Parts: sequence; C-alpha cells; structure tokens
Amino acid sequence: MSVPVQTLHFADAGEAEDLTAFLSRLIHYDRAAAVRLQAGGGALAVFGRPPSFEVLAIRTARLSDRVELDVTVSAGELLESLGGAEFTVPAAVTGPPWAGVLPPRGGWRELPGLPEVTAMRGAVAAAVTEFRTRDEQLPAERRTRAERDRIGREIWSRTVGGTGLPLRAVHAAQSLGFLRPGVPVALLSTGSWLRLRTPFGSIVVRKDGLGGLSVTPTGPR
Repeated sequence: MSVPVQTLHFADAGEAEDLTAFLSRLIHYDRAAAVRLQAGGGALAVFGRPPSFEVLAIRTARLSDRVELDVTVSAGELLESLGGAEFTVPAAVTGPPWAGVLPPRGGWRELPGLPEVTAMRGAVAAAVTEFRTRDEQLPAERRTRAERDRIGREIWSRTVGGTGLPLRAVHAAQSLGFLRPGVPVALLSTGSWLRLRTPFGSIVVRKDGLGGLSVTPTGPR
C-alpha cells in the first residue's frame, strides 16, 4: 500500500534555515542519524540524539499547517528536503531505541541556580582542556578506549553549579549551536527529566541516564 506524500509549510523562511543548521550539526556527528518529528498546533518539534553526549536535543519550528504528525525519519533525507518555505516529510524509518523514550510535553517548572552563559561556556572549555591533558598524560599501556571513556564520564558527569545538570548537557548545547553568548537560558525540570532551554533549542537529560551511551568528549565544534 502506498503512503501519501506529506508536504508541510514553515511559517517563514527563517524557520527552515534554523532547522537546516540543526540537522547539519547532527549529521556532522552521525551521518546515519535519525530524528523523530512531532507536529501539532502549528509547531514542529524535531528530536535528535548526538552521539557521545548522552542527551536528547530538541529544535522547534513554526508551521503554517495545523497538522498532527508523529514519525521517525532519516535526518539526512529531511535535510535534503529543506530549502524553502515548504518541505516533504521523508519516509518513516525504524527508530532507534531513544526515539521511543521522549520527555513529556507539559509539567515543566523552572529551577534556580543556573550559571550565566559565559560561565557555562568557560566550564566546557576548561573540561575539554582537562580531558586532553589527562589523555596525553596516560602511559601507553593505559591509552585505551575504556580508559578514555572513564575519564570522559568522570568529567562530563560533573554538575553545573548546584543544579544537578550534568556538564555534558552544556557541552552538547554549545556544540549544537544552542548556547550562544548573550542569549537567555533556563533550566527546567519535570519528573526524572532536566531541560536546558535556549532560544535556539533545548537539551534534555534523564536523571537516571539514557542508558548504553558513551560520553567520550568530542571537543567544541
């Protein structure tokens, strides 16, 4: 049975440009990346999972269509369909395990204590430097993937201020272009989820982890 092609329309061209930048960064980390799309009420939410960060990334876009949609597609195919005020939803793919465990839509409350953007960007830079220094200091017999993962897990699991937000979430936000100087940021919580929200996208983490993911740092991009 054939599946009808679905075309959606952005509210303006800027939405396409922002989504293009997000997808390009995801594919930079994983050429086979998949994204889950959820649309409703004139908005589109795109969920992705950049490897190595153990987080979920969310980019939203405004649509002129008020359609209901929930599908997992290839990030590369979605990127290829962008380029103007409208795009065609690619064919569905078998979703990775993370696509079945998304954060709730409502119930978020803001938490205090999040450092300002400059301080968080500085913490990421210091952590990347520390990782590289400790990696270089490893004797040859200990320079293994397991040892590097251990160091990375120690560094990137540190929390930001007194918030409980792991530093890897801030690293992911910066690497995906969400954490820019001078932008307003907020830390939200609901249930077992934490969310770092910026005007350019959000990073969400579960307090008990996403399971089975490496946290080896890749350095700022």
